[in-house]
Amino acid sequence: MTSGNGGRALLLGIDMGTARTAVVSNRQYRALVSSVVGYPRDIIGVKILNRTQVIGSEAIEMRSCLDLHYPLQDGVLKEASDKDLEAAQELLKHIIALSGPKPGDKICGIIGVPARASVSNKGQLLKIAGELMDIAMVVSEPFMVAYGLNTLNNAIVIDVGAGTIDLCALRGTVPGAENQLSILKGGNYIDRLLEAAIRDAYAGVQIDRYLAQAIKEQYAFVGEPQQRVVVPLRVNGKPAEVDVTDAVRVTCETIVVDIVENIKRMLPLFDPENQSAALANLILAGGGSRIRGLGAMIESQLRDYGQVKVTTVEDPEFAGADGALRLAMELPPEYWDQIGEKVGQ
Repeated sequence: MTSGNGGRALLLGIDMGTARTAVVSNRQYRALVSSVVGYPRDIIGVKILNRTQVIGSEAIEMRSCLDLHYPLQDGVLKEASDKDLEAAQELLKHIIALSGPKPGDKICGIIGVPARASVSNKGQLLKIAGELMDIAMVVSEPFMVAYGLNTLNNAIVIDVGAGTIDLCALRGTVPGAENQLSILKGGNYIDRLLEAAIRDAYAGVQIDRYLAQAIKEQYAFVGEPQQRVVVPLRVNGKPAEVDVTDAVRVTCETIVVDIVENIKRMLPLFDPENQSAALANLILAGGGSRIRGLGAMIESQLRDYGQVKVTTVEDPEFAGADGALRLAMELPPEYWDQIGEKVGQ
């Protein structure tokens, strides 16, 4: 695709998440970056790092000498301070740079946002994106997942992210606000509960949000455990093998009721004759879709409604970004405003 200025269009699909940001391009570039920017706390940090900022997983690894800023909270852009907005801009600038733009490129990006992000929040993100890209658009993340799968009718996408769980009813048209909702629970919510549960169960155990997140990402499950989950931690400074099976199960199961109840709320949006088809086409996406047994538990709790089938996307980390890129490649940027909110020409 050639841009109007004689250069080529660099098309980007971006899924800006609370924990991680995924970017894919029409030049076969793919990257996943932790959504965090770290700034040295003092001159010692600057000396150690030889930089005034660190982005991504390196920032988490070097957090002892950094002030960490997560520019997205509950899946949306934080607007609490100028530093939060600066961090958001630096994160977006970083992932655009990673995609390897060339001189003369027209940079066009579609950015996934939570299903019910506010107008002001979308506007702030578009303002930042407009300073870094020639054309930018924000679109609902679960809709991007559905578009990437080419599943646009009689389906419900359940996108379990770090900040929110987004649900979107696909009914053969671009979904409006009435077809989407966000639950303010997700991976970070589970992490906080898991950290507290392990701390309560073992006096003197040393655990923080990052260890809790690592445990969840490796062992998360709902329902009956296939085996005990025993992890190495420190208790009062000494190495110990700690059984966290019950803590992992209980905390992961806290999101199930909300998901099931909101599927029930969305079901009447479909015509009666299409509700069975929608129930047979529930799609789990997002990092939380990797929780073992989650799809089966949702099916079990909805069995009174008929035949229910939950499938999980093959690549949860990139499903939203891949869908955004597919839309960018199939719909010329000048028509993007028919789908979502756009800035640039």
